[in-house]
Amino acid sequence: MTVVIKVGGARAVDPAGALADVASLVADGEQVVVVHGGSTKVDETLERLGVEPEYVETPSGVVGRFTDETTMEVFEMAFGHLNTQLVAGLQSEGVDAVGLTGVDGKLLYGPRKSAVRVVEDGKKKIRRGDHSGTIKQVNGDLLETLLSDGYTPVAAPPMAGDDDGDVIPVNTDADRSAAAIAGELDATLVLLTDVAGVYADPEDPATLIEAVETATDWEALEDAAEGFMSRKIMAVEEALSGGAPEAVVADANADAPIRSALDGGGTHVHASALEQDTDQTATEEQ
Repeated sequence: MTVVIKVGGARAVDPAGALADVASLVADGEQVVVVHGGSTKVDETLERLGVEPEYVETPSGVVGRFTDETTMEVFEMAFGHLNTQLVAGLQSEGVDAVGLTGVDGKLLYGPRKSAVRVVEDGKKKIRRGDHSGTIKQVNGDLLETLLSDGYTPVAAPPMAGDDDGDVIPVNTDADRSAAAIAGELDATLVLLTDVAGVYADPEDPATLIEAVETATDWEALEDAAEGFMSRKIMAVEEALSGGAPEAVVADANADAPIRSALDGGGTHVHASALEQDTDQTATEEQ
């Protein structure tokens, strides 16, 4: 089994348990790819430099970072630091970890988006000067070579952005990066975050959605996802559409968080939910 694990960058997430679990899985012969975020570290660094982090809302209601040139420089610095720390942590656990950004070997590659559509004061506008991108290709050969040689890749944004023929580092979402990798490797995706999974009532942990297997289940999941969780569900959809058999949203701070997630903890979304949704859509269009 190949597992892609996304470790969150929120303040409330402690990676120690996840690192120990990665070591345990690798020792058992499993192939593991770790992907990490770091938006909190970026914001903290920007604030120390006296720069206000800027977030914008797209017409579809998704909130994301606007990455100008200064923010991009801080982004590279912050993510580089986090990547090194995670690699060192895994090596301390006995794992032969190798740090990568999406730029290395064009691990994550696609067009740069210099202009983005945003909503400000209820009006749709075009913001220019953004350093972000959309992943169109994943260098699966690079990952498979590392995995077959016994290494554990630790990957993170930035991605390699195609800017009129030049390659430049650009921002991309870490959840969606993990999803793209999971799809490429036909791997199970585990998104670790600071809650136990997706709640039917976002304010009530007792309403945890445990399994999503049908189109009806999928609709309920989409209806329940709010705020930051909507981006994770977007990543789940992209992973399953790309070839991942299953995606799990689970608590990073649980005891043995990855083992717990793989053993049934959190919210498990199966590829069958999207397959049935696709079949139903096709039938309606006939």
